[in-house]
Amino acid sequence: MSHATREQLDTRAREIRETLDPSTITLKERLQIPPMDMPSQHPDERVCNMEEVALGYSENQVIVEALRCLQCKNAPCIAGCPVNIDIPKFIREAAEGDFAASVATIKEASMLPAICGRVCPQESQCQLTCTVGKSLKSIDKAVNIGRIERYVADWETRNNRRKNPSVAEESGKKVGVVGSGPASMTAAADLRRAGHEVIMFEALHKAGGVLVYGIPEFRLPKSIVEEEFASLEQMGVKVEHNFLVGRTARVDDLLEEEGFDALFIGTGAGLPRFMHLEGENLIGVFSANEYLTRSNLMKAYERNVAGTPLYGSKKVAVFGGGNVAMDAARTARRLGADEVTIVYRRTEAEMPARREEVAHAREEGIRFLMLHAPRKIVGDEAGRVSGVELVTCELGEPDESGRRRPVEIPGSEALHSFDTVIVAIGNDSNPLIERTTKGLHVNRRGNIIVDEETCKTSMEGVYAGGDIVLGAATVILAMGQGRKAAAAMNEYLKTLERT
Repeated sequence: MSHATREQLDTRAREIRETLDPSTITLKERLQIPPMDMPSQHPDERVCNMEEVALGYSENQVIVEALRCLQCKNAPCIAGCPVNIDIPKFIREAAEGDFAASVATIKEASMLPAICGRVCPQESQCQLTCTVGKSLKSIDKAVNIGRIERYVADWETRNNRRKNPSVAEESGKKVGVVGSGPASMTAAADLRRAGHEVIMFEALHKAGGVLVYGIPEFRLPKSIVEEEFASLEQMGVKVEHNFLVGRTARVDDLLEEEGFDALFIGTGAGLPRFMHLEGENLIGVFSANEYLTRSNLMKAYERNVAGTPLYGSKKVAVFGGGNVAMDAARTARRLGADEVTIVYRRTEAEMPARREEVAHAREEGIRFLMLHAPRKIVGDEAGRVSGVELVTCELGEPDESGRRRPVEIPGSEALHSFDTVIVAIGNDSNPLIERTTKGLHVNRRGNIIVDEETCKTSMEGVYAGGDIVLGAATVILAMGQGRKAAAAMNEYLKTLERT
């Protein structure tokens, strides 16, 4: 990745822009424009702070990057977007410098462009199908759709041009939204726009779900999430914190006693998975959920202010190869660990983490120990982690995911020195709502079963979306389900008016 300064990157973009005439530019000339690098903090600096790593395009950069778009008539990028944003249109408007129109186009389909522009895996969605990338035979050379989206969203906020969606006349209907992550935020906004009274129930003291407790500040500043909730509240959405549905009140209580006409359940997948290894209960073993929550939500890195202790780690092992593993490893580095190692049982080619996150982790000194799997965690006489026994693997035949299955090599076990272990191998659904709600159907993993088109559950008037349905998925996929559910709920609520 480039470590040129923002000023240097802007100068390069300005020089390129001066050679281009948007009114006469040809497809061949568009394909010759180089992708714009994202300015970022230098690795030596950013490992010492929690500030955002990616600094965002300049105006020159975003216009040059937008001019790379071929404006394909068949627009394969739209098909790759879970919420079907009109990508060519918003990019064309950005290329013309009409950033207000560009962000307005995005918001016709997505309420959270500043968030999605930062955390969505565009390389496996809209950018994967980009004609530019295919023409140049490299996904790395696809149009940087997410970076353009981020710029115009940030431009709107920076210039005080944010506009809340209009709200229809009050419908007299009362809707509850359980959870406050991206699926719930999207559903709440669309339901409120239809004129319904919307009350959101959040189990924690801060709203935002995984956007707040899961994704680190250096990838998604929490001020952006707070701005989105401010917009929801200005629209009239009410947020009740410290309200755990299933304990504070059950789903049936809300429907039968509290007068809610419909409910949307978007509680996510927040139950961490463990590996059931010997030594997993030793002091110094964390789930990635706990570790990231202590840092992101409770700000453990503010040593003299935080209300939660900071575990003193020097040599950290992170089990897993997804984005959460990268987040945990990079957080550990910022919390003072001298050495952080990702332990992954396959090779880098099979890692599900975003390429950008892997590259940033490498830049920050994170070590990668590929083709290794943990056998047991070893402790000292005080019950604290002192090491991990790892076994070497080789790749065998593909499994159900399509990736080659890791096969342990007998006799290759070896003890590695670590004082902290973070388990980041995925999450399951919290069973609380399932166990306290009669008639709510779930699958064997505990995910709520819904109609694919409407997100309706097995219960009348109850809909669900996001990770509680999909398992651990992406922000934009969760938003897509929130939008789909809200549309179906609006139709359902209309039927109540006729009865």
